[in-house]
Amino acid sequence: MTTAIDTNVIIALWNEDDALNRRAQGALDAVFGRERLVIAGVVYAELLAAPARTEAFVERFLQEGEIETEWEINERMLRAAGAAFRGYAERRRRQRVAEPRRILADFLIGAHALQREYRLLTLDTGMYRAAYPQLKIVGV
Repeated sequence: MTTAIDTNVIIALWNEDDALNRRAQGALDAVFGRERLVIAGVVYAELLAAPARTEAFVERFLQEGEIETEWEINERMLRAAGAAFRGYAERRRRQRVAEPRRILADFLIGAHALQREYRLLTLDTGMYRAAYPQLKIVGV
């Protein structure tokens, strides 16, 4: 089995002061060595955009964690991400809930995992369940 990792899980790992740091570490420890770990290219881009993180740092982290980067985003993923984002925007307008605003990158991450039939390890279980009901989600 393959588990795709959401950006927020890795960011929580990098921030030892984050309340979710230990939970993120425990979730990764539970699958390390038993499953193939991957990130989508968009996750790599978000990691590289994190403050004070260089490409060398990100590469070293991924190599040490035995996490592969899958760079390809295909047409099916793009279509699924666009449709899921549209659904999210419609739900947000109807519900008028003060939840964090999402960006298209979140939906590309979900579409990548869904189209490849991977599980997704994330802190955002509710958002991904609403956007991709058939996606296998592992919450942190």
